Amino acid sequence: MSERKAVHIVDDEDSVRRSVAFLLRTAGFDVHAYASGVAFLKEVRTVRPGCILLDVRMPEMDGMEVQRELAARGVTMPIVVLTGHGDVPIAVEAMKAGAVDFLEKPFEKSVLLAALDVAFKRVERCRRAAVSAREAATRIARLTPREREVLLKLADGLPNKTIAYDFGISARTVEAHRANIMAKLEVHSFSAALRLVYAANAGAEMHDVTEGGGA
Repeated sequence: MSERKAVHIVDDEDSVRRSVAFLLRTAGFDVHAYASGVAFLKEVRTVRPGCILLDVRMPEMDGMEVQRELAARGVTMPIVVLTGHGDVPIAVEAMKAGAVDFLEKPFEKSVLLAALDVAFKRVERCRRAAVSAREAATRIARLTPREREVLLKLADGLPNKTIAYDFGISARTVEAHRANIMAKLEVHSFSAALRLVYAANAGAEMHDVTEGGGA
């Protein structure tokens, strides 16, 4: 049996929390409810990763403030914004800030489930991307500092002769580095090597690692 997906309801209206929680539990979700954004923020570091249903209008901190604070803390759980006031401009602002969708209360069960389906698909995409990034970073870590430098130059589209001139080495040495890079990355084409670089978001990191690297 697959693990129940976690949904965190953040809404100051008790009736909304209870009704939405009941609806989602009967649909097979693991539901946690919070009466305010402040209450959720106190617990957010220890909650199960999942999706957040976030009301726009709440006392103490409104939904937009909570969304900004989550972003500042590096919390990346997808957010579906809830509004009972037809505040479309606010909802649009929330989506520009990264929210998956917004729902106007009252909403149908099918609409809520469809929004959550989109949110959890985003979670899965992020999970797969994180796995790919870790695998790519592991492969790139096998390269020597100079091989990383050569890979960056190649990724910038520079020809072997230019790279050789920049490093004060021969074009044949650049070719040797390229062959070693391909072998260590376990790829058979340079486009595959580039995909690893992009997957690992390695550009800036590799520049830091290779700063002042040796031959």
